Amino acid sequence: MTASRNALRFILNGEDIALTEISATRTLLDYLRLDKRLKGSKEGCAEGDCGACTVLVGRLSGDELVYESINACIAFVGSLDGAHVVTVEHLSAANGPLHPVQQAMVDFHGSQCGFCTPGIVMSLYGLWMQQPQPNGYAIEKALQGNLCRCTGYSPIVRAAKAISSYGEAANDPLVAERESITARVKALRDGSRVDIGTGKDRVIIPASVDDLAAVYAEHPTGTLVSGATDVGLWVTKFMRDIGPMIFIGEVPGLDRIVDAGETVTFGAGVTYTAARPTIAARYPQLLELWDRIGGDQVRNAGTIGANIANGSPIGDTPPPFIALGATVTLNKGGVRRTVPLENYFIAYGKQDRQPGEFVESVTVPVLPADELLACYKISKRKDEDISALCGAFRVKIVADVVESAIVAFGGMAATPKRAAAVEAALVGKPWTTATIEAAIPFFATDYQPLTDMRASAEYRLLAAQNLLRRFFFETTGEGERLKREVA
Repeated sequence: MTASRNALRFILNGEDIALTEISATRTLLDYLRLDKRLKGSKEGCAEGDCGACTVLVGRLSGDELVYESINACIAFVGSLDGAHVVTVEHLSAANGPLHPVQQAMVDFHGSQCGFCTPGIVMSLYGLWMQQPQPNGYAIEKALQGNLCRCTGYSPIVRAAKAISSYGEAANDPLVAERESITARVKALRDGSRVDIGTGKDRVIIPASVDDLAAVYAEHPTGTLVSGATDVGLWVTKFMRDIGPMIFIGEVPGLDRIVDAGETVTFGAGVTYTAARPTIAARYPQLLELWDRIGGDQVRNAGTIGANIANGSPIGDTPPPFIALGATVTLNKGGVRRTVPLENYFIAYGKQDRQPGEFVESVTVPVLPADELLACYKISKRKDEDISALCGAFRVKIVADVVESAIVAFGGMAATPKRAAAVEAALVGKPWTTATIEAAIPFFATDYQPLTDMRASAEYRLLAAQNLLRRFFFETTGEGERLKREVA
């Protein structure tokens, strides 16, 4: 029988915290500001979009303590068991000198109104700890999740480049105390199930995958929460009571990545950040998309499994994974079954998942060397935005003829969906402009998109058609020829 304890334990800056009761929907930001009176972290959007609430959370990865930025406004306190939470107040001692990140922001005029500044400081702090001499791309990527209306970002970028001239990351307090904090965090992680509170305020953190299966089978109406990058908004925007909550983001075993050569299996708890090295190595065609999923704070918390499990028609991972022929492993009470990812999505808000059954992993085949793949995300702004539509294209060309084709889109229907008529119009035809143009009208057969705040139906349909043209141009060099002709 799994051991259980009735205390949620973590470290806040230097303080040991043990909570025997906490509202399941209590956000970390509200806990910091209202309960602990740490008001450096700000609430701007309450939806994980502006980054003013950014804090660092240190978790064990093997024997190493790794710090990553997250949005405190949508992170629940119940997700922090065995973690070290670092807020802006911890960067320098009271009445002491400013931290190098803070001093650089001051000297390079990186703050104007100042509301977003603490969150920007914490994002740059997390980057500096990992890359003391970051290049421009790394800085811009680290700031994707921080919105600033005042500075235009140039002073912030200059400050980021100058941080190491104010001090060495190796001498930072978080480095100096790393050994002792690591030991304290290890002592908190005792392998027990955490179970506190009752009713809608009950918080359960399973101790293992098998324990999760047992817990969810017993409480099939409970809400599974991983990174809370979606569920957090159910609370902050829709004021929903969704307890009991079962936090699965740190369940051992769900964070595994298994490379079997021809396939890679991602545990449902693998974050986008943790998956990125594997994506870069095994699916390089998806790397640009990967770096546009939210900002760092979202990628550090959000998980592959949750992006699939919630069945959103605009999730970014299903279209390319469907194109690659991915399968999903589901677990109910320890009994597992595997379904093709494209069949997992049944209708809007409905997936092939029974009560008490959860997504345990997704297995993604590696693209054969003789096939072509691309994925394109269309959104109102380039960084940290939800897709209006996301399209994935995969073809195999033999002797200039399309032997096989898969076209999958999110944002075009009630579920992520393949374009069967477009595919049929491509297969067996020469890979030419004429074939592409002949296939274009079939998008209207496959999809009847909706008009909403992100895009009109007409825009979505036209964009999908043009993405097929783009894929053709990029895979044939035809685009470069047209550029030369226009020039």
